[in-house]
Amino acid sequence: MACGGAAGRGCPVTTPWHKSRMAAFDLETTGVDVEQDRIVTAAVIDLGGTKRIPHEWLADPGIEIPEGATAVHGITTEHAQQNGKPAHDVVEDVAETLAGLVQLGSVIVGHNVPYDLTLLDRECRRHNLQPLQDRLDGAPLHVIDTRVLDQHCLPYRKRVSETQGARQLITLAQVYSLPWDEQAAHGCSYDALMAARIAYRIGSLAHTPKLDWPQSIRFNRRPRFHELDGLDLGQLHELQIRLAAEQAAGLQEFFRKTDPEAVVDGSWPLRPREES
Repeated sequence: MACGGAAGRGCPVTTPWHKSRMAAFDLETTGVDVEQDRIVTAAVIDLGGTKRIPHEWLADPGIEIPEGATAVHGITTEHAQQNGKPAHDVVEDVAETLAGLVQLGSVIVGHNVPYDLTLLDRECRRHNLQPLQDRLDGAPLHVIDTRVLDQHCLPYRKRVSETQGARQLITLAQVYSLPWDEQAAHGCSYDALMAARIAYRIGSLAHTPKLDWPQSIRFNRRPRFHELDGLDLGQLHELQIRLAAEQAAGLQEFFRKTDPEAVVDGSWPLRPREES
């Protein structure tokens, strides 16, 4: 009998995507330009094996760390120069650690993943190192982006305030009832782990009957968590490619009401390189 019979008897058991082995990933950097800015700190946390295994790096980026960036992550140029490893070595370690975990079957998890993966890609090329996608030895690169999934599942949630947006990591922590430590926030290990916990909460909701959801989730306007139910990691990855493009197109249309030339890149999970 084919799969889909009574109670799925005789069918292989598939692990729900949110219970897969995860490589939680985050960077803190010198700025927000993926083509020009550099890694200052990086975290990759191996989750889902027998225990949590954190990896964290501090780099000397080789350029000045602007005050605005220091205000976010707390790392000054002087501290990075005195305590950080050479940027070349950190970039190599980060890319190799991620590649090793992907080869073991991990899905890379983060918040607004195109920023981190693209900046890592550009750093690899800057230092004449193999990009992540060239290190995988045929293993599929699967990614979970909590920003994309949250926007799809709760599309009508508004800004919390003038200073806190609807899709910021702190907002998602609040929405999914996770404690938030403002002092630890913007440290790459904290943010990476928070993204993984949010991904788990989203996946749990997707696989839970709506009547069993917390009231704070159930009473949102037209939630769509169940559209993520039953997907494997490959299907979830492909869905996010489409969702990211649709979300970017919608944002671009909004921006063009005031700026006809506005462009929002919907590439996911990696932005294409700019032509030189």
